[in-house]
Amino acid sequence: MRFLIPLISSGRNRVASRFLNALSAKPQRSTLPSLFNSQPPSMAASEESLRKALAEKLSAVESQGNAVRALKAAKASKPEIDAAIEALNNLKLEKSSIEKQLQSAVSGGDGDGALSREAFRQAAVNTLERRLFYIPSFKIYRGVAGLYDYGPPGCAVKSNVLAFWRQHFVLEENMLEVDCPCVTPEVVLKASGHVEKFTDLMVKDEKTGTCYRADHLLKDFCNEKLQKDLTISAEKAAELKHVLATLDDLSPEALGAKIKEYGITAPDTKNPLSDPYPFNLMFQTSIGPSGLSPGYMRPETAQGIFVNFKDLYYYNGNKLPFAAAQIGQAFRNEISPRQGLLRVREFTLAEIEHFVDPEDKSHPKYPEVADLEFLMFPREEQMSGQSAKKTRLGDAVSNGIVNNETLGYFIGRVYLFLTRLGIDKDRLRFRQHLANEMAHYAADCWDAEIESSYGWVECVGIADRSAYDLRAHSEKSSVPLVAAEKFSEPREVEKLVIAPVKKELGLAFKGNQKNVVEALEAMNEKEALEMKAALESKGEVEFYVCTLGKNVPIKKNMVSISKEKKKEHQRVFTPSVIEPSFGIGRIIYCLFEHSFYTRPSKAGDEQLNVFRFPPLVAPIKCTVFPLVQNQQYEEVAKVISKSLTAVGISHKIDITGTSIGKRYARTDELGVPFAITVDSTTDVTIRERDSKLQVRVGVEEAASVVKSVTDGHRTWEDVWEKFPHHTSGSADD
Repeated sequence: MRFLIPLISSGRNRVASRFLNALSAKPQRSTLPSLFNSQPPSMAASEESLRKALAEKLSAVESQGNAVRALKAAKASKPEIDAAIEALNNLKLEKSSIEKQLQSAVSGGDGDGALSREAFRQAAVNTLERRLFYIPSFKIYRGVAGLYDYGPPGCAVKSNVLAFWRQHFVLEENMLEVDCPCVTPEVVLKASGHVEKFTDLMVKDEKTGTCYRADHLLKDFCNEKLQKDLTISAEKAAELKHVLATLDDLSPEALGAKIKEYGITAPDTKNPLSDPYPFNLMFQTSIGPSGLSPGYMRPETAQGIFVNFKDLYYYNGNKLPFAAAQIGQAFRNEISPRQGLLRVREFTLAEIEHFVDPEDKSHPKYPEVADLEFLMFPREEQMSGQSAKKTRLGDAVSNGIVNNETLGYFIGRVYLFLTRLGIDKDRLRFRQHLANEMAHYAADCWDAEIESSYGWVECVGIADRSAYDLRAHSEKSSVPLVAAEKFSEPREVEKLVIAPVKKELGLAFKGNQKNVVEALEAMNEKEALEMKAALESKGEVEFYVCTLGKNVPIKKNMVSISKEKKKEHQRVFTPSVIEPSFGIGRIIYCLFEHSFYTRPSKAGDEQLNVFRFPPLVAPIKCTVFPLVQNQQYEEVAKVISKSLTAVGISHKIDITGTSIGKRYARTDELGVPFAITVDSTTDVTIRERDSKLQVRVGVEEAASVVKSVTDGHRTWEDVWEKFPHHTSGSADD
């Protein structure tokens, strides 16, 4: 929780000065070099001009070096040789200056950016593993890549994040929460498209058989060249940037060609690599002992909600809009997991499916978030090489940058959720998917990306998936997953009638007749009218059947498409779905980085690690320390412990004889926001972690004071102004 510092009257100057001095003396959150991948045109032009200048200077150094050697070979006079050497040295100094400027440009304004990012990450991860926030799974057996265990403080942080997620979304929106199995029958994931399309391109070390994700190898090569090889030309740099921008568009053949062109080999052995080929990321299993019922460990939680739509709609009184939510484990057999908690094989997802009438995507609570301003990165800015800019959400929706109000509402709610958790708002952006990233059926998609030492990390996806999922499951299961709008009076409507001629389709497609019939009947009006026009002009048209995964030829005699006027008492339609999907492990890791900083010890001889967790997510809210080993103080500590338990505050008692400073340091490293030190039987001190300020509070009040700040009912500044200050080493422990 951030400090709030209002204007303070002159009568409180001494208090204000003490409080503000402590804040100003406090080490700021460790900041990483800016990792924005997209730069404004001026920055991009600067990098390009610097590369050209460096190439020219390298050529000049080489020419001058040749001139010096020629003078020496010709036994020229000493003054002439000295003048030539001085000119060479000046050119080398100029070259070195340009190299430093270029290094700064490519590393985001910090010449040692990559180094400091690595050092920061190592310090944070070492602390996280040493204090058991998380560790590699099966550690005594050397672990398994992509699998991690959360220890006690990590479990507590995760539990607090999920509790706040439920409060912020499920309770606030009256969502229907479900809990579905992790094991999913194959037929469900065939309908959703996962069996056929949930793949990444993989390459193998041709000698050892080690597997790598092909696009990651190419991405790493391009980034390393751009950041570390200052000698590449401006043209080559532009080429590498274009490859990065179009990476998702590359076919297996094009990706393989680039890997060969750049001479990319296996990172560990430098052996040649195979051609890229698709690898399905789902873990396959069988349901039951016979092995005849194939299944998969679910790659997402959403399908459980979609297949239950009919029952959830009934439970909701047959009314739209409504949202269903689910928190659960998902599984993806990553080709080469890396980056700690950011890319793992088993992880926690929290997903929302908000079902809405496709003809009305307004939201009654949208005005509550319309005035929020935060970094947004629309696709036009990405394509033109600009950077993310602070944008008012209401303007983005009204200008059509965000497709509709409901999508905008959830973008705003996601922003509030992440920033209240403790994510730095200046290192959070919402990036719109480019056309090559969008599924063909999606109306609009945005990712909440958080900047970390690894760069920008996609942590939440917010997508308008239109009606694709419900239609796919309706078609595959033959169960209509639809909603209805009842009319007060019957309406005469022009109805599209699609009548497949089953006899002709049976002759043409034999056993696939049913698939083709269902696909024809599932066409929307636009598709059907386009087919009708094509059949009338050409007599035959190619038609894609998703359950067959291919185009089939449809002739004029195989289907009748017409419009008829009918009286209807209701409108039956397939709802659209807005889906915010949260990668909980990724959010938690970014929260760890955004909360981590170091500050000097009281003696100044070492740097102490601190996690600046807001009380909302801190693993332990409070510690209780008897100042010295004393029976009376320990009894008071037990009384306070009971009071804290009674009001639901997680805490820990430390009655070791260690110095109070070392005990503070231990709990600061766990991110505990408050410490109660018992040094009398009537009142105690409460110390705040980041400012290190302390106040005196009566024993009977201690638990309620911590509770009020932890719950957000008051700020630490309120406490500081209300209670007497503990001045004995209050800012330095």
